[in-house]
Amino acid sequence: MANTSTLASLQPRPVWSHFATLCRIPRSSLHEAALREHLIGWAQARHIATHVDEAGNLILKKPASRGCEAMPGVIMQGHLDMVCQANAGTRHDFERDPIEAQVSDGWVVAEDTTLGADNGIGVALALAALEEEGLRHPPLEVLLTVNEESGMDGARGLAAGMLQGKTLINLDTEEWGHFYLGCAGGVDVELRHDCEMHALPPDFVVLRFDVSGLRGGHSGIDIHLGRGNAIKLLAEALRDLSAHTDVRLIEFSGGTARNAIPREAFAVCALPAAAASGIDEWVQHRHDSWQRRFAEADAGVAFGYELDEMPVGQSIHHAERDRLLTFLDVAVNGVSRMSDDFPGVVDTSDNLGVARLAHGAFHATFKVRSLHDGRADALADKLIAHAAGYALRAWKEGMYPGWTPNPSSGLLALCQRVYTAQFGRPASLQVIHAGLECGLLAASHPQLDMISFGPDIVGAHAPGERVEIESVGRCWQLLKAVLQALAPN
Repeated sequence: MANTSTLASLQPRPVWSHFATLCRIPRSSLHEAALREHLIGWAQARHIATHVDEAGNLILKKPASRGCEAMPGVIMQGHLDMVCQANAGTRHDFERDPIEAQVSDGWVVAEDTTLGADNGIGVALALAALEEEGLRHPPLEVLLTVNEESGMDGARGLAAGMLQGKTLINLDTEEWGHFYLGCAGGVDVELRHDCEMHALPPDFVVLRFDVSGLRGGHSGIDIHLGRGNAIKLLAEALRDLSAHTDVRLIEFSGGTARNAIPREAFAVCALPAAAASGIDEWVQHRHDSWQRRFAEADAGVAFGYELDEMPVGQSIHHAERDRLLTFLDVAVNGVSRMSDDFPGVVDTSDNLGVARLAHGAFHATFKVRSLHDGRADALADKLIAHAAGYALRAWKEGMYPGWTPNPSSGLLALCQRVYTAQFGRPASLQVIHAGLECGLLAASHPQLDMISFGPDIVGAHAPGERVEIESVGRCWQLLKAVLQALAPN
């Protein structure tokens, strides 16, 4: 169980107490209702107005401090859900079990699962601000959206005019010392195909091949780091093996989320008994080759196999096997363009996040991102055309716009003044290749002046995710100072 008493005793206590609650209440995407109901009760006990819109978003409203009633309102924004990833062999039900958070060397970490600091810390900061005594502030709204991680449905469904504030502080970035003023937009590419099945010969042996040990990570923030994609590696290996022996593909599974770089993948295959008896050398060669190839970016990569006791039944046809494995192996994946305007920032990329083959039914999902909406659309179209070349049905869905930077933002100027006063130097300005909800919020509420900041979070969307305690304290200090600067005496 999460060590919630330890978390709640960390400083700043109001923030960590709320985060302990978020660790205790499961909140996977599309399953945020229990947390939302808890927060409604918490708010009502403090005479904070609550509203749940048609999309399921929770909006909390607190009146201005005395004398600040006429000032423009301020919105703090985050999302309730979290990415749910666990290491192989870890028994954790993300719809029932609390997160097992630990304190280690100045960080809060979940060793074997994702932690949910993305975006639980942002939610905790906003809730703490609502109940902070003595804080002088304008009218406050807190927008807590649902299903951000698997589709941004909450932000997409927010009705125009639902928010009354004029400035918005997004608390969903993961690098302290930076103000983010723009982000990538994105679109998903979905693929489906029904494969022709054939009976397996009786003299075949069934094996399970596994790719494991990869670091994975956030498909926006970490896509440029050269880490291995387990789906791609497994397809590469099986395509090579099928060139040397009669491989019958029965099952294939890799990745769990379109916005997480796949860490693990497995395939169940049938091979002639004679070929299976000599498979050790080939597997070891492939393992050693990947160890050298990813020595710097993903040194833990591993490849192995075991005999599978499943009854001999059916596999997909040879032509279907070749079609799927070749498509998965050669499909574009990773960074396709760096930004011309922001040095070192990825402009356009895609991530093959999920691939499944079971009982002849195949599906896969790519997450495409770009700082320019037209480039995201163009890359998605290329993936669809590539799929069509292999007779795979593909289409786009879930498109969301990017957040266009506004360097002349009045909120940015104020935040820079406050940051410099608090910490002795200005914050860096960044755009992020990950997707924030700001683009969708700007579409429904074009009056908003927006900025985003957050603490240091490492390994979001992968087991071992951690957040630095000291940077959370700095975020809390900054958030309070900004709110007070927006309500001058």
